[in-house]
Amino acid sequence: MISESDLQHLRAAIRDVPDFPKPGIIFKDITPVLADPKLFQIAVDGFADATKAIGAEKVVGIDARGFLFGAAVAYRLGLGFVPVRKKGKLPWHTERAEYALEYGEAIVEMHTDALRKGEKVVLIDDLLATGGTAAAAIKLVEKMGAQLLEAQFLIELDFLHGRQNLPAERVRAFLHF
Repeated sequence: MISESDLQHLRAAIRDVPDFPKPGIIFKDITPVLADPKLFQIAVDGFADATKAIGAEKVVGIDARGFLFGAAVAYRLGLGFVPVRKKGKLPWHTERAEYALEYGEAIVEMHTDALRKGEKVVLIDDLLATGGTAAAAIKLVEKMGAQLLEAQFLIELDFLHGRQNLPAERVRAFLHF
């Protein structure tokens, strides 16, 4: 597991970018973590340790930053990796799930043959905000008949209460803002 000292180093590396992508939003930029080999390794190791401990058989990563951590975790543990992508980005037969945005809706998709019924899955993404994208990804996992063991995030923005839109007892976040 990630030590308290390592968590402090990760937290210190997260950069606040005011007014991105629009005025009033403070974006949590993880690129300094990705650029630092030690911090990136700490983050991947944290996800991997948690994933191994719960016995996951496959890693599902959310487009796009969830791919960075999820694929690394899958590789490290010798597991398969399943991308959840924005509508129209996957080349094969897909299942889709819609979710609400501030102004309108969005759609994520997963290949229909990506997961087996009963397969034990962990969902990985960089950040839990309102929980809409993660909830849609979980719907896809459930539509495939797979079992979500846990949804894991490097960062959770507690003030947005995204955990309320997910199976809260199966949510893990390493950093809270």
